[in-house]
Amino acid sequence: MYPKILNFQPVISQSFSMTLARPCLLPMIVAKGNDQVTISSKFETRDDISVIRNYGQLLVDIACVVPDGVVCFFTSYLYLESVVASWYDQGIIDSLQKKKLLFIETQDAAETSLALVNYIQACESGRGAVLLSVARGKVSEGVDFDHHLGRAVLMFGIPYVFTQSRILRARLEYLRDQYQIRENDFLTFDAMRHAAQCVGRVIRGKTDYGIMIFADKRFARSDKRSKLPKWIQEYLTDNLTNLSTEEAVQLSKRFLRQMAQPFTREDMLGVALLSLDQLLEKEAARTEAEEEEVVPR
Repeated sequence: MYPKILNFQPVISQSFSMTLARPCLLPMIVAKGNDQVTISSKFETRDDISVIRNYGQLLVDIACVVPDGVVCFFTSYLYLESVVASWYDQGIIDSLQKKKLLFIETQDAAETSLALVNYIQACESGRGAVLLSVARGKVSEGVDFDHHLGRAVLMFGIPYVFTQSRILRARLEYLRDQYQIRENDFLTFDAMRHAAQCVGRVIRGKTDYGIMIFADKRFARSDKRSKLPKWIQEYLTDNLTNLSTEEAVQLSKRFLRQMAQPFTREDMLGVALLSLDQLLEKEAARTEAEEEEVVPR
């Protein structure tokens, strides 16, 4: 997308893969609830009571098994308010507050800052908390939820931008006329970029670990999944897509048991940051350089 817009050819001089001492990342795509009802935030089903109930049940079940902090992202403030109102009527909020404290991001900057401070205090004290926030909002842009501040992150729906904006319509027309970039291609690219930015808030180092849940069946489609960063795609195997709520909970339990095993920084010593092919390539280059030095001139 960017090479086409900026008119340049990307050149990769050297590529390094992400190397971890342990599999500290668990991305999953949850496509249905325990009642087998498909979950999605698309316009046709976003107000469906069964979809909203399954979203709530997924959050409650994850909050029961995940310690410390859980961060959730919704596609918009309007959708967040609508879902929370339905959760109150369905008793989801009461069930959630029995497990963890609940904080909600709002469009008011002062209220959101206060919610963040209290959320951090709840996680620091060991009480645990859930933070409901919005993609493209303050929380998704510059707040890191490292270690116990974010052991799980849930992305409820695909965060497409509001397409009725006149500014956006003009931008889409310009991209189509000048660069032959289709409207859907750009919107999907932009949405997946923001989704990856949201879920990436919880992994901030090699010693950190976390669970990433993409709660929308559309994430499993190749055109969506292929636009996720490679470091997420590497761990998002086929058996972690099209899951139900119960399957996601069981996988989360197993992952957290593995992460609970003793692990220190010393365990990372001796773990190569290069792949075997890269090591062989560098060894061959060094040998060639040494041979050139000993050849008499």
